[in-house]
Amino acid sequence: MWVVVLAVGVAISRGLGSQYSNNLRLHGTGSQQARDLLAAGFPSQTGDRDQIVLRARRGRLTDPRVRAEVSTMLRNVGHLAGVSTVTGPYARGALSRDRTIGLATVVMDPLRNAADSAATKRLIETAEASRSTALQVELGGPAIEEAQRTAIGSSMIIGLSAAVVVLLVSFGSLLAMGLPIATALGGLGAGLGVVALTSRALTMADFSGELALMIGLGVGVDYALLIVTRFREAYRANGGDVDNAVGVALNTAGRAVIFAGATVVIALLGMFALGISFLYGPAVAASIAVLFVLAASLTLLPAILGRFGHRIARRGRLARRVDNDERERGFWTWWIGKIQRRPWWAAGAAAALLLVLASPAVGLRLGNTDAGNDPRSQTTRSAYDLLARGFGPGFNGPLLVVAKLPRAHDPSALDRLSAAMRGTTDVAAVTPPRISADHRVATLSVYPASSPQSSRTESLVYRLRDAVIPPIERATGTTIDVGGFTASQIDFAHVVAGKLWLFIGIVVLLSALLLLVVFRSMLIPLQAAVMNLLSIAASLGVVVAVFQWGWLGGVFSIAGGPIQAFLPVMVFAIVFGLSMDYEVFLVSRIHESWVHGNSPTDAIQLGLTRTGRVVTAAAAVMVVVFASFTLSGDRTIALFGLGLSSAVLLDAVVIRCLLLPAVLELLGRAAWSFPPALDRMLPRLAIEPPEL
Repeated sequence: MWVVVLAVGVAISRGLGSQYSNNLRLHGTGSQQARDLLAAGFPSQTGDRDQIVLRARRGRLTDPRVRAEVSTMLRNVGHLAGVSTVTGPYARGALSRDRTIGLATVVMDPLRNAADSAATKRLIETAEASRSTALQVELGGPAIEEAQRTAIGSSMIIGLSAAVVVLLVSFGSLLAMGLPIATALGGLGAGLGVVALTSRALTMADFSGELALMIGLGVGVDYALLIVTRFREAYRANGGDVDNAVGVALNTAGRAVIFAGATVVIALLGMFALGISFLYGPAVAASIAVLFVLAASLTLLPAILGRFGHRIARRGRLARRVDNDERERGFWTWWIGKIQRRPWWAAGAAAALLLVLASPAVGLRLGNTDAGNDPRSQTTRSAYDLLARGFGPGFNGPLLVVAKLPRAHDPSALDRLSAAMRGTTDVAAVTPPRISADHRVATLSVYPASSPQSSRTESLVYRLRDAVIPPIERATGTTIDVGGFTASQIDFAHVVAGKLWLFIGIVVLLSALLLLVVFRSMLIPLQAAVMNLLSIAASLGVVVAVFQWGWLGGVFSIAGGPIQAFLPVMVFAIVFGLSMDYEVFLVSRIHESWVHGNSPTDAIQLGLTRTGRVVTAAAAVMVVVFASFTLSGDRTIALFGLGLSSAVLLDAVVIRCLLLPAVLELLGRAAWSFPPALDRMLPRLAIEPPEL
């Protein structure tokens, strides 16, 4: 059945293809109102606005021969399917002072799917065909950025190779090593087909597929690893009965995997609480991937175990040596004993380390990076540098001011608006207004003096909206809004920041309620929430230090800039869910020992001794898989890769192996106290069933 499901999934993704789209709608914001006004007055002008930047290598762009080449190229571009309008560089304000650099604006068809890059690639090819010894041609803008995104296939191969090494060391067997990877790839192959199909019905950002691949691969290997490990334990304990061992593994680790997968999906779908449609698609895509690899772990994996269980349960020499060391005088027994003798010191050291790593997150600045962060080999970076050199950095992110006039043919309002824009601090240039066919809507482009990702540009947008425009609206009766790509990204960051705490509260509350029902404890959910928030804050601190401040920028081939507004939201959702995975895997074994009559100290020691090795192995798999995506060459995917890998590393090593056992030791019996009345009221969702 899984072979059929996998074949259908691959056929769907290859045959029908995906239809991703970065359609960002922010109801109630100035940029969305500007877009709606633009759609009413200039329906053909609402598509992506991209640039063709030209430089005369010899002479000037106004030289007859060069001008003829430019005009021919722009005419060819204007005839391309998917291109709405083209405005040449010889219009007012589109040539640099020395006439060597020019800017042509290309407006793409608004009905074109922004993430379907076929039309954009034709545009790039047509424009670049005009490059010569006399003319340099570069392109920039949102659609060009999408078409220039690099594939992440090599990153996935690196991640899988590293995961193979980790699993081989952990299991000591080639067959046992390959089982978690095969299970994850089987579920992921089918899941990505469904994601591609869903992208045709639900708007999904262009990075949704890569995100689903990253998350699905990490959790899929993790879930299969935990079930296989429990199977091998049960196989050795029952004398080699494969069927019984499979049943025990599914009835214990399988239950924990279901619960862990549910928490990841809950955290991801919690993004719907933000009310930002742009985030719905990535959340659904990642949830589909998690659900499919979860299903594979609970159905495909047991089928393979039932067929090859005896061979998979055999341990190589490395695995036998590690198992014996850990069971007798192993590292984990020694380590936990150290923590339990000095729990205050252990808890204090772990908390201090996490707080230090989290401190850069205080300076987190949400926004959108511009092409100045792209690799120098890309045409978008070359276009950015040419525009900055010829006109100033603000020409890489113009603001689009849209005005709805109170009366047709009313030039006074536009004259006053243009004068006010030109007299505003940090405005470098303003284009003459363009008026719609009915003479009721006008647009003009305002070029900031600073780059699109600069805080000065953000301040300029707010100053125009709060101080410059309102007096004009009151005096003339004109409705004026500031829009364009740069303004929409500023609005997006503002909306996300305003709703972030609501989202965090909902996800934490729902996850805490699940833990409350499962573990019958008042303090375990509180401990889990606080520790998960610590690991997430520390990972965001690492991301800010590298991607915003530029530390180790040479290693990651990136330049410092603001953090994409959606990243903290999505990293929180994903990491909180993954952190709950480790919480469930580790605490469930401690809870088993406690329920079986062991003291709190012995329960901690037994639980961590049994799960410490597998949790660290599972975390190592996730870390190497996620970290490999930092080499993708795509800033967004690299941000996710670093944020997720650092969060998992800190959660598995600092929290689960240091802070959690220290805190549980300090709490003692109080960690498992629960009001009897509440115990009778709540349903029972046991990780370990009563018969076991």
